[in-house]
Amino acid sequence: MKMIRRALPAATLALLTSSPWALSSAVAQPAYPSAPIKIIVPYPAGGASDAVARMIGEKLQQAWGQPVYIDNKPGASGIIGTQATIKSPADGYTLLAHNVVLIQQPAVMEKLSFNAFKDLLPVVMTIRTTNLFVVPNDSPVKSVAEFVAQAKANPNKLSYGSYGIASGAHFQGELLKMQAGVDLAHVPFQGSAPMITNIVGGQLPSAFIDVPSALPHIKSMRPLAVGGPQRLQELPNVPTFAELGYKSFEPMGWHGLFLPAGAPPAVAQKIANEVSNILRMPDVLAKLKTLGVIAGGGTPEEFAQQIKADAPVYAEIAKAANIRLTQ
Repeated sequence: MKMIRRALPAATLALLTSSPWALSSAVAQPAYPSAPIKIIVPYPAGGASDAVARMIGEKLQQAWGQPVYIDNKPGASGIIGTQATIKSPADGYTLLAHNVVLIQQPAVMEKLSFNAFKDLLPVVMTIRTTNLFVVPNDSPVKSVAEFVAQAKANPNKLSYGSYGIASGAHFQGELLKMQAGVDLAHVPFQGSAPMITNIVGGQLPSAFIDVPSALPHIKSMRPLAVGGPQRLQELPNVPTFAELGYKSFEPMGWHGLFLPAGAPPAVAQKIANEVSNILRMPDVLAKLKTLGVIAGGGTPEEFAQQIKADAPVYAEIAKAANIRLTQ
């Protein structure tokens, strides 16, 4: 009996000293999500990244019963918003809605304050899109071959527009120059809207325009080719660059969600599962179709593999075309 009496206080003491930690651990990890979620968009409100993030955020809020709000942090080609995300706690409550620019930047910038491949955790691709190569409606050329012939017959006289230096449009424009053996001046614009104005008005002889921006004005311009691995459903008569014999136009632009590195893999997977479900909803698919984009979805591993496959393509193009961007 004496031994039992002596053992009981020891057991009780062990329970009392360990229980608070055990209880604290249990309380510290409630089912995700148990608090509001923030999605950082590193661009101004109104663009494709913002529109898709808001649509997904609204659906996540409905599904999970937790507030989801959008935090626009534009500036420096998305760098400011990316930095803010990386510095956030890796607890799953701060997401970054970014696009393919994230992996193009390391190819064109010597110094970045972060490493996107190490400092961020890919969660899920939300949409895919690509660019159209277009000319004005009153242009005499009816095909890429005719455009190339015209460029060769008029060296140093033609140009192409893009929606920014080191953008996907810039990459594709330089690819066309190198593979077709033509000299085209690059005319970068601050976004697609002013570039479209110049194409429609005939001041610009050609341009690479993102599909979401181009489709509403497609009758006011002539599309000659499209990037990506297959033709667009909206423009079935427009060939891909691959069909025309050009290479490395297959990678599509994408938008996706990221978490700070170190976030719980189980949380990333839960977000990916829910977003994939959202992207299969009929009303979401209808909305994405009007934007001219393709629904994404999938697992964090699949998104990471896509990034790994795309990054070397952009690095090779940037090196060959000497595309550089200063921070």
